Amino acid sequence: MIWIDDDSSLNDFIDQAIASDRYALDTEFHREKTYYPKLALLQIRVGESTALVDPLAIDPSLLTRLFEADVLCIVHAAQQDLEVLQHASGSIPRRIFDTQLSAGFIGMSTPSLASLVQNELKISLPKGDRLTDWLRRPLSQDQQKYAASDVDYLFVLHDSLMKRLAELGRATWAEQACEELRTRPSGPQDPADAWLRIKEVRTLKPHSRGVAQSVAEWRERKAMHHDMPPRRVLSDIALLGIAHAMPHSISDLESIRGLESRQIGGQVGQEIINAVAEGRNKEARIPQSDHDDVDKEFRPAMSLIAAWIGELAREHQVDATLLGTRQDIMDLLRKSKTSRLSTGWRAEIVGKDIERILSGEAGLSFDGRGRLRLLPTTLQ
Repeated sequence: MIWIDDDSSLNDFIDQAIASDRYALDTEFHREKTYYPKLALLQIRVGESTALVDPLAIDPSLLTRLFEADVLCIVHAAQQDLEVLQHASGSIPRRIFDTQLSAGFIGMSTPSLASLVQNELKISLPKGDRLTDWLRRPLSQDQQKYAASDVDYLFVLHDSLMKRLAELGRATWAEQACEELRTRPSGPQDPADAWLRIKEVRTLKPHSRGVAQSVAEWRERKAMHHDMPPRRVLSDIALLGIAHAMPHSISDLESIRGLESRQIGGQVGQEIINAVAEGRNKEARIPQSDHDDVDKEFRPAMSLIAAWIGELAREHQVDATLLGTRQDIMDLLRKSKTSRLSTGWRAEIVGKDIERILSGEAGLSFDGRGRLRLLPTTLQ
C-alpha cells in the first residue's frame, strides 16, 4: 500500500494502470456539509499494488488521462462514485465492471462488498467506522487499511463473477447493465424541480405551489452557488411556511415558523420576497403519480407483468430489479422509444413474453405448485 500526495507520483501510477488491462477503484467522500460531494480519498489498485491518492494534495484533473484510457475499471456499487469523480475530475472511467451490479445476474440482490467478499472468497473484510472523517489528515494506519480493503479484492471478485457469468451465458448481460450504469445521468437536477423533492409539498393548496416552486428554485441555486446543503439556506418547514403565507414584505417573513431572523436580514430577505412574487402567479402542477400515468386499460396489466417478471427472476436466478422496474413496465406499455424491455438482454428474457401477453397470444396460469407459467391462448 502506497500513499500518493503529489502529481508526479500520481502520473507514474497512472502510467502503470494504463499499461495494465484493468484497475480497481473506489472513493471516500463527504457531502453532509456541502452541496456537491467532496472527494476525500481515492483508492486505486493496479496489479499487486494499492495506492491511496490524496485528492486534497493532487490535481484531480490528472485522473482524466486514466479514465479516458481503454482499460477496464473494476468498481463496486459505483453510482455515487461516478458522480463524485465527474464533479472532482470532470470525467469518469470509459469502461466499468460493477461487482455489485454483476452479482445480480447470479442471483444476489445488491450485496455489500463485505457480504460479496465473504460469500465468494470466504474472507472477512476489516470493519471501519462509518463516521470516519476522511478529510482529516493524517489518516491512521487502521483508516488506510480499511480504505485499501475496498479495492484489494475487486480483481478476485471480477475473475470469480466473470467465470460464473460466462458459464451461465450472461457476461454480455452484465456488460450491458454496467454500461447503463456508467452512462446514467447523475449530479445536480434541474433547480426548477427542487420543490418536488420536498416530502410535504403535496399538502400545499394549488395557489401556493407556484410560490413553493419559485422559492425552492431560489434555495437550490443559492445552495449550488455557495456549495452548501439546501436546508442550510432555508429549512423545508420555513419554505412550506412561506408557500402557505405568501408574504409581501420582509417584515411578513418574521412570523413564519422555521425562519430565523439572521436568514432574512439584508439581501437574502429581499431575494425570498422576490421569489415569492415571481411564484405568486405561477401555475405549478405536481406530476401525476406512476399509477395515474398509465392508461386505465393497462392498469390491470401492471400487477400481472410484475408477477411474471418476479417469476422469471426466480427461474433465471437474477435480481428482479435488474429484469424490470415499474418504470420499465410503464415505458413498455406506453411503447416508449426508450423502453429497456424492448431491447437487449431484457427483451430476450422478459420483453417478448410481455408483448405476447399484451397482444393476447399468451396468458399466465399456475402450475399447481405455486409457480406461474406462460400458456398460449386461442384468440377469438
